[in-house]
Amino acid sequence: MSPSKEGFDPQENGGESAPRRLYTRAGVVAIAKPAGLPTQAPPGVASAEAWLRGLLPPGAYVGVPHRLDRAVSGVLLLATTPRAARKLCRQFERREVAKTYLALLPGDAGLAEGRADWRDFLVKVPDAPRARIAAATEPGAREAVTRVRVIARPGGLMLALLEPLTGRMHQLRVQAASRGLPIVGDLLYGGPPAAGFVPPADPRQSAIALHAWRIAYADPDSGAASTVEAPLPESWPAAAAAALAAAS
Repeated sequence: MSPSKEGFDPQENGGESAPRRLYTRAGVVAIAKPAGLPTQAPPGVASAEAWLRGLLPPGAYVGVPHRLDRAVSGVLLLATTPRAARKLCRQFERREVAKTYLALLPGDAGLAEGRADWRDFLVKVPDAPRARIAAATEPGAREAVTRVRVIARPGGLMLALLEPLTGRMHQLRVQAASRGLPIVGDLLYGGPPAAGFVPPADPRQSAIALHAWRIAYADPDSGAASTVEAPLPESWPAAAAAALAAAS
């Protein structure tokens, strides 16, 4: 891929269709999920779960304690033993898993340097695959908290680290959009498409510039801290990858 590429290319990102195994231990399999591939799907439909099943003996156990939106790329934790699945589910329920995402946001002045916290209440939109900001007193509203830090401003965009402290539906996407900073490519929430990108008929099929970069959890066997990172997809601007390397 040419290092001179400057913009996020969601069409190209959609072509990165094959998952990759990043790490395997104690019944945990960390994979790099490409954008456009669902975590789970009905039988006969491609998914991260089906991909892993295809690598294992017939009838082998596959648990799905962790999920990423179809449009999101990055590290995804699956389990090949019931014990590992239970241990990971418990960690997610207790908010003991640390997740760090990278996002490309439009403009270069919407967020100040340094850390900030986004605190909102979210509610699922009835009969629709989306969520929205809600009042704290609204029925069904749940608090959403995300830590945010801008680490670079490549090509008129902002590269931000997003650390969700809660796990609500489309949390990062809704919180960014509500602040006038919809994630690049996220047509469902008003994000700008990349230049030359032809939007799909269904915006849920879009690849968006949100990447699950790092996840930290406790090993199901030893309890030791385990951290796995997924490299940025090649469709991201080279300047973003360089800025991430400099900030890491």
